[in-house]
Amino acid sequence: MAANIGARAAGGVAGARPGPQAGATRARGGGSGASPRSRRERLLSAAAGLFAQRGYSSVTLADIGGAAGISGPGVYRHFASKERLLGELLVDVSERLLSSAEERVAATAGPEAALVALVDFHAGFAVDNPALITIQSREMPALSADDQRRVRRLQRTYVELWADTVIRARRFERHEEAIVAAHAIFGLLNSTPHSRRLAGDETRTLLRSLALAALLPAGPSPRPGP
Repeated sequence: MAANIGARAAGGVAGARPGPQAGATRARGGGSGASPRSRRERLLSAAAGLFAQRGYSSVTLADIGGAAGISGPGVYRHFASKERLLGELLVDVSERLLSSAEERVAATAGPEAALVALVDFHAGFAVDNPALITIQSREMPALSADDQRRVRRLQRTYVELWADTVIRARRFERHEEAIVAAHAIFGLLNSTPHSRRLAGDETRTLLRSLALAALLPAGPSPRPGP
């Protein structure tokens, strides 16, 4: 995926969905009084964890319902098929990555600050959501054709936002170079599914430092926002 890299604000990162392990834990205690929205979120969270751990083809809707504490008929009230559930996961995370990144760029005072904001955001998202990164990098072929087109379009827009910011920060002049640079940084930041040796905050700090050293090598970067 170009941007491989999803509640609406959690873990300090706007637009990040609570991790699948946390969702599965909460689901076991969920009762029949849970709202339809919370049951849907539980199914999405459980699916993210299972798809990342076992692979999409090895997981059934019954598995997902069991992990979420929801019966088979209850699962079908929210998702008609496993493909529809995967589509919602990947389209949703792509939409929220893009919208959150656009908001952060718009809130900055200049191109270098915007670049720092993008790195901070993506590093935080990658640390908080390794399961979603794994799914987006591995399970795109399992999406319907329509969902594949939607996700690819959102990904391209996300990459272009990064490339435009890189050019405005005068790191590169050619659009092609900026695109390659953006993909290289995504590869670095999206390594979190394989980076379990450090605590989350340590990993986020290290990835941020490495990315900014590559993108803004001429001098120290601005401090991250609160």
